[in-house]
Amino acid sequence: MSTITELITYRSEEHPNLLWLEVNTKDGVTGLGETFFAAEAVEAYIHSNLAPMVLGLPAEDIELVHHKSRPYVGFVGAGMELRARSALDIALWDALGKSVNLPLSILLGGRIRHQIPVYNTCAGNRYVRGPKVGSTDNFGLDKPVKQEEFDDLNSFLNDPVSLAASLLEMGIDSMKIWPFDYAAEATQGQFIGPSELAKALKPFELIKKKYGDKMQLSAELHGMWNLPESLIICQALDEIGMRWIEDPVFLTNADGVRELKRAVRSRIALGETRGGADDFKIFLDTGALGLLILDLGWCGGLTEARRCAALAGAYQTPVAAHDCNGPVVLTASVHFCQSTKNAYVQEIVRAFYYGWYDEIVTQLPPIKEGKITVPEGPGLGLELLDDFKKRKSTFSRKSNKIG
Repeated sequence: MSTITELITYRSEEHPNLLWLEVNTKDGVTGLGETFFAAEAVEAYIHSNLAPMVLGLPAEDIELVHHKSRPYVGFVGAGMELRARSALDIALWDALGKSVNLPLSILLGGRIRHQIPVYNTCAGNRYVRGPKVGSTDNFGLDKPVKQEEFDDLNSFLNDPVSLAASLLEMGIDSMKIWPFDYAAEATQGQFIGPSELAKALKPFELIKKKYGDKMQLSAELHGMWNLPESLIICQALDEIGMRWIEDPVFLTNADGVRELKRAVRSRIALGETRGGADDFKIFLDTGALGLLILDLGWCGGLTEARRCAALAGAYQTPVAAHDCNGPVVLTASVHFCQSTKNAYVQEIVRAFYYGWYDEIVTQLPPIKEGKITVPEGPGLGLELLDDFKKRKSTFSRKSNKIG
C-alpha cells in the first residue's frame, strides 16, 4: 500500500487564479490536480491545513482521504476548503491511474461513450484572469489580444453572426453568451429597462435570424438577477429559443428557481458555484432543473462529482461539466463524461483551449468535429510541462513532505 508523501503546489503570475497540485506517493508516482479562484488562499490552506490531514494516508484509498480531509467548516459550497480538496482528489485519481496503467475513465467504471459533444463558452483569451472575478471588469476586453487568439467575448458583443459562423466552421454547433451582465452590474441585478433588454437580446436574435436551428444558443445570467427581472429576461429569451438558461437568479433561493420554471419554457441550468451533492439536492428537489452543471475543481473532485451525477440521475436530470478554468479540470471532466451515463455535454472555452492550455500541460483532450475525447495514456493522460514549472512567471512552488 502506497502512502501520500508530498504535496507540491504551483501558481503562475500569468494565470493568478489557477492553482496546480502535485501529489507524490511512496511508490514514486505523481498525480496532478487543479482548482481555480483565489489561488493564493487555497495554496495556503493546502499547506497549513490540508497537508497535515492527508500526509501518510494511503494514496489509493481515495474515499478515505476524501472523508478524512472534510473540515469542520467549509465542507459545503465551493469555498476554499472544498476547492483544495477537489484538486487533491483529482490528483489522487490521476496517481491511481498511473499506478495501474489505466486511464481514469476506466477506473471510474468504464466508458459508456468515447466522445461527447462540446459547446463553446464565448470568452476571450484573458477572461477571468484575475484578480477580480464575476464582473465586467474581468471580461479582459481592455487587454491587447494577439491576432491568432479567439476573441469570442468581444465578438458576441459586437459581431455575433461572424462568431457563430466561425464556430460552425469548426463543427461546433452550440454556444453560450452573457450580454446581460452590463445591465445587471448597473442596477445590482434589481432592474432591467426595455432598451437594456433589447440591447442584450440582439446578439441572440441576429444569430437565430441567420442560422436558425443550426446553432444552439444558451444564455448565461451568472446568478446576478432578482426573481422578477429574471422572469422578464427568461420569457424574452424563450421567444428566441434557448438550449438552456444558466444561473437565472441569485443562487440562494431554491424556491425562486421553482417559481421561475413555472413561467419559463426553456431548460434551466445551474450548479457550478454551489458545491457538492448535498448542496445540489436542495435545487434538484425543486423539480425545476433541466441540467445540473458541476465543476470538478470546485465540487470535491471526481469522487464527489460521481455522487452528484448519481444523485441527478435519480431525478432523471442530466449533468454537464464546467470548463472556464484550466486544462487539468477540463481533462478530468472529459474522463468523467466518458464514464457517466447522464453526462449531457462538455463545456469548452476555445479561446483558452487554443490560446494557452497547451502552454501548461503536455497533452490536451482532442477536439474534432464538435466532439471531445481524452488524451492517450494512464491517469489523466497529461502532466505539467517541465518548462512551465521552471518558467520565470511561475512564481510560487511550495511543498509539504514526510519521509
